[in-house]
Amino acid sequence: GGWPARGKVMINGRTLVLCLIAALIGQCTISAPGLQYTDADKRILSKPIPFGSNRRQLTLSYIRRHYDPRAVDICIVPEMIVIHWTGSPSLNSALHEFHADEVSESRRELVRAGAVNVSAQFMVDRDGSIYQLMPAKFMARHTIGLNPVAIGIENVGDGGNHPLTADQLQANVWLVKYLKATYPGIHYLIGHNEYLRFRGTPLWREKDPKYFDRKPDPGSEFINSLRAKVRPLQLAEAFDGYRLPDSHDGHFSCDQDSGTARQ
Repeated sequence: GGWPARGKVMINGRTLVLCLIAALIGQCTISAPGLQYTDADKRILSKPIPFGSNRRQLTLSYIRRHYDPRAVDICIVPEMIVIHWTGSPSLNSALHEFHADEVSESRRELVRAGAVNVSAQFMVDRDGSIYQLMPAKFMARHTIGLNPVAIGIENVGDGGNHPLTADQLQANVWLVKYLKATYPGIHYLIGHNEYLRFRGTPLWREKDPKYFDRKPDPGSEFINSLRAKVRPLQLAEAFDGYRLPDSHDGHFSCDQDSGTARQ
């Protein structure tokens, strides 16, 4: 589902794959009835942004406008992790940007594309503290065209006076490994600066061909360093033909008060 499981990931048909990944990460042990994460609960801190009925409805409206006019839920099936920087100097200033249901009127380009505010599922503070802001399988508005398949990780900082830190890099390494173990369908790891590589691929869901922009975050040095440290996971940085089949629908576990899952 959304929030990190309270100490366990339930066994499914991919148990063997999960076990192998878990062994690679070194973060879990085998126990009945599932895989026991030894430190996920203490490593990922809960700091939820407001995500009530109004924000859920705004999110659904955005999905219907940009991705699927027949959508009935706000759930995603994670196939990708996108790494960002917040462009702000502190955790509190970054969280403030995400707090309102609706995007600020000062961000006119975003307002024209939809009312729901930007957000991400996770945020990493400058000291490496990891915060979960919303259920991982609720759609967050963080990457044009890819939101229905992408989990976003925001890092507090920017490319100028507040460059991303070594502590943040190590936290991202841990979190990427954790997410891959939790959602084995994840196959891609990219920086926000790389997302346009996916235009024209089956993963690109944006219906408006003119709606895209170019992003610098999190910087090539950070994303390349992260990729090098998780290389054993074999996560791709550009579309290589892989995608989950349409029949694979992870919505069965999305209902988190409530994304209203389809299955």
